[in-house]
Amino acid sequence: MSKCAPRFALAALATFMTFNSAWADEVQVAVAANFTAPIQAIAKDFEKDTGHKLVAAYGATGQFYAQIKNGAPFDVFLAADDSTPEKLEKEGNTVKGSRFTYAIGTLALWSAKDDYVDGKGDVLKKNQFKHLSIANPKAAPYGLAATQVLDKLQLSEATRAKIVEGQNITQAFQFVSTGNAELGFVALSQIYKDGKVSSGSAWIVPSNLHEPIKQDAVILNKGKDSAAAKALVEYLKGPKAAAVIKAYGYQI
Repeated sequence: MSKCAPRFALAALATFMTFNSAWADEVQVAVAANFTAPIQAIAKDFEKDTGHKLVAAYGATGQFYAQIKNGAPFDVFLAADDSTPEKLEKEGNTVKGSRFTYAIGTLALWSAKDDYVDGKGDVLKKNQFKHLSIANPKAAPYGLAATQVLDKLQLSEATRAKIVEGQNITQAFQFVSTGNAELGFVALSQIYKDGKVSSGSAWIVPSNLHEPIKQDAVILNKGKDSAAAKALVEYLKGPKAAAVIKAYGYQI
């Protein structure tokens, strides 16, 4: 065997690894807290199918807006509404034509206790609870939707002193799951899997009681030349991601 053969093989391997490293990329994603579980599930298939790595940060949409405006290094933004990505688009912070609705969220009134929340949400009208958890309506679209429901049911004044606010929908959920609040408005995706509520008791809030929770995704300026950012956006539009999103109670 020629002495050149091993050198040639090593050179070929190095070339392949360099090419593969250049092709595989990392995408930094700002993810609305309500979409934590779905994106974690989607990320596994995305990384396996594309070779790109997804690195996510979770929080309230309003807080992410402020961070992005201050130069936070995100490539893609998965918001909990459509107005914030649209605002960033108008302000020149996004890649034109990249914005789209990846999910339509559902609000739920939930308690960690079995049989505490009835199927019609009458527990709100009875008003016998001590604490009602919601996300900050100024930063979290699900929190805003919760206040719209209370307004529509004419319960805003009656419940005002009982409301405890989480910084985002994850914290609002935690207040209920730990028993610090008997019930709270959460994202259905936090308590729903494969067609059913996974624990406790819940009322799935009718969509006519609040404005639609259209959740938009957009590529930010930092991700303009990122192959991974473009790949993620396309992946979210595909059938594998759609199946996961629906499994968590979202509409497409």
